[in-house]
Amino acid sequence: MKRVKRLLIAGALLTGTVVTGAPPSAAAQSPQAVAAAWQGSRALHDIAQLLSFGVRALDAPGHVKTIAYIESQLRAAGLAPERQEFDSAVGEQPHHLVNLIARFAPDNPRRILLGTHYDSIVRAYRDKDHPDAPMPGANNSASGVALLLETARILKAAPPPPVGIDFVFFDGEEGPLSLGAGDRNWQPLGSPYFAAHIGRFYPVALPDKAAIFDMVCWREQKLRPEQASLIYAGDEVDKFWALGRAFAPRFFAEQPTATPIYDDQIALDQAKIPAFLVIGFEYEPWFNTTGDTLDKCSEDAMNAVGRTLIRYIYAP
Repeated sequence: MKRVKRLLIAGALLTGTVVTGAPPSAAAQSPQAVAAAWQGSRALHDIAQLLSFGVRALDAPGHVKTIAYIESQLRAAGLAPERQEFDSAVGEQPHHLVNLIARFAPDNPRRILLGTHYDSIVRAYRDKDHPDAPMPGANNSASGVALLLETARILKAAPPPPVGIDFVFFDGEEGPLSLGAGDRNWQPLGSPYFAAHIGRFYPVALPDKAAIFDMVCWREQKLRPEQASLIYAGDEVDKFWALGRAFAPRFFAEQPTATPIYDDQIALDQAKIPAFLVIGFEYEPWFNTTGDTLDKCSEDAMNAVGRTLIRYIYAP
């Protein structure tokens, strides 16, 4: 197994100071200052808002509210969200799904895709005491959404990075039964559809790379290089983890995951986009239980990933 290199990316590893309130203006900001403006407190507020919608599984009222919330926050960040709507009958389960796409600096031919999923599982099937209760999904679904929304806010007020950014919020990652790993026939729905229709958004050239985020808010998380990502996008994994370990070594581990983790990055890899997954999959005993709540998240954990992502976007 390929080990993560300890790359030293000069000028991108300083921590900066904590900033509160709205993102500062773009004037005279260095990439380090842009990263320091990324605020975990705002991301936690996003998570709290999403949890207030209740279950966000396919066809649930909370699912519709989540779409509206993401769109409103993207518009507030100066972006124009676009819906990619489609119907699916995978596993004889009919659903209407909506991927959300918003493009930052759309005229820049060099692009990075940043993705996450926004649907949650329908019930806490791994909960020993309450397997039929709603699963809040603070870490598993809401944290990735919060990460991308705060990143969009920061880029609105920042100097333009060298690449354009495509924010993609995938629907149906938890599968046709909205049970994720609790469905023995699980398969994601939104990212394969997006990949199958990739020419709609990239008629000339594909993105240079893609980063997918899932389960990134746990206060004790150890983010490990994911095995499939090392195969398909090893150089990008090396770069991201080098930045993460330099800035937030508490949260970024060098040892890879024990096995591949199948998430939305796989469909992008199969579409010839080098894609990697950032996920804190070691989340016991709360994974897909009623215990996946806001108190398991922390500003420090969100800052570790969000500020690393900003450094990565601005890195050469």
